[in-house]
Amino acid sequence: MPGDSTKVNIHAGGAAKNTFDAIVIGSGISGGWAAKELCEKGLKTLVLERGKDVMHLRDYPTATKDPWDFTHRLKMPLKIEKENPVVAKCYAFSEATEHFFVKDKQHPYVQEKPFDWIRGYQVGGKSLLWARATQRWSKYDFEGPGRDGFAVEWPITYDELAPWYSHVERFAGISGNMDGLDTLPDGEFLPPWELNSVEKELQQKINSNYKDRNVIIGRCAHLTKPNQIHLDQGRQQCQGRTMCDRGCPFGGYFSSNASTLPWAAKTGNLTLRPDSVVHSIIYDEQKQKATGVRVIDAHTKVATEYFAKIIFVNAATLNSNLILLNSTSSRFPNGLGNDSGLLGKYVAFHNYRGTMMADVDGHLDQYYYGRKPTGAMMPNFRNVHKQEMDFLRGYMVHFSAGRRTGDGSNKDDIGAGFKDAMSEPGGWGVFMMMQGETIPKESNHLRLSKDEKDEWGIPQLVTSVVYDDNDEKLLKDFLQQGQEMLTKAGCKNIRINDSKQAPGLDIHEMGGVRMGKDPATSLLDKHNALHHCKNVFVTDGASMVSTGTQNPSLTFMALTARAASYAMEELKKGNL
Repeated sequence: MPGDSTKVNIHAGGAAKNTFDAIVIGSGISGGWAAKELCEKGLKTLVLERGKDVMHLRDYPTATKDPWDFTHRLKMPLKIEKENPVVAKCYAFSEATEHFFVKDKQHPYVQEKPFDWIRGYQVGGKSLLWARATQRWSKYDFEGPGRDGFAVEWPITYDELAPWYSHVERFAGISGNMDGLDTLPDGEFLPPWELNSVEKELQQKINSNYKDRNVIIGRCAHLTKPNQIHLDQGRQQCQGRTMCDRGCPFGGYFSSNASTLPWAAKTGNLTLRPDSVVHSIIYDEQKQKATGVRVIDAHTKVATEYFAKIIFVNAATLNSNLILLNSTSSRFPNGLGNDSGLLGKYVAFHNYRGTMMADVDGHLDQYYYGRKPTGAMMPNFRNVHKQEMDFLRGYMVHFSAGRRTGDGSNKDDIGAGFKDAMSEPGGWGVFMMMQGETIPKESNHLRLSKDEKDEWGIPQLVTSVVYDDNDEKLLKDFLQQGQEMLTKAGCKNIRINDSKQAPGLDIHEMGGVRMGKDPATSLLDKHNALHHCKNVFVTDGASMVSTGTQNPSLTFMALTARAASYAMEELKKGNL
């Protein structure tokens, strides 16, 4: 407890003033969806965000700046990189975006094993920073763990989640092509972006050489042609600026700030409190349910308690685990709902280590218009229908092609000659990367430090997450298959690379509070409610049983909307 103020229950303004129908912890992608759904259903909803307030349009200070408007032309000074060895590794961390990232010293954690924890503490969370790739899971992803025995069985099927995928796709706005693939189901799509000429050639050659591999245009949360529901949100067509991680003044991509939170606010049922660090969830021993949330003011460190009938935990995977682990009571001495002892365990992520680059001859009379926010992608083709490799699961492939800058950098001249040479585009290049599924293991876990606390008096999180032999085999297969595919597609000078990056830099961490049918082997039921505390729901990445190979955010959104609908039904029945 951080000081005497937290030793007593502080009900600022009285308990009645601090009582709501629902509390949502976190305002990122899943928290924003929880707020929207609960407010729309008429529930007075409090959203708690530990970071600063960020309002759409008003608080995007770099959204319209050019590179020359920045002191270091978008590059981070060496001093800042040295002070931030974790966050500085993130591809999106720059002079234009640093204000949306948590610096290493702002919220320390204990890396028992190397883990790069990338965080965005502000209203909207990482929905302002995400890469916006959105794919549904297929039935094979939900069936895989139960079939192959590498994790507990998912308590839901693709068919159960499919209507909720449609629900969130229509509102968020997802561009994509109707590809007819059972490995990557189609959705409610806006018109797709178009592959450029080299990407189309690679698509044709790879698809014709492999019956089990399908190159398609990437699906992403961008408004290519807004529908009325998007215009009603105040959003406009994506301008193809690819400056998305600064915040989009057009609302051209989906974020909590541009979409779900303003929509929730319009109902009159939303109360948003930034600068509110959640200490723990309050459990009432007599009522046998959670009754509220204990909050520490980010600046004053004063503690306040808020109360509600239902609580949604959407603080992002690692912080959701941290909050539940710190929510102890006589009934739950090891963390809220943790009778199984598995809270914080079976954390998984996506393996991003494998990349490759190659050159492409020809197409020198071709270019492309604008900067599309997505490239080509290929759904997983390994161990889809049955176990057939010497490793479990597989990987999705993302790739893109583009023209290099002119070859002036290779010339000795300076001034006008150098400038003229640089103004002519160079040849074409291809970049390819893997997005591999890692297998949840009990040894990959999170726990609270017994010695170290943060400035709010909350125990620091200990991360103990590593790669294993399965990850190495999966990486090796991607590097071999990627090289083979690019060779068959006519690419030259192929360079493969293992980044050897630590887990976490993928920013797709999942698990620790997984769903399941059996309370002995899971924390959450099929509706994302804690087995042993039915009015607490966890619907962000912490709830995931396995990771699949797809980008996870769309699944978080669908799970959240589904859980909110269920919670409302149970409230009406008087069960919560």
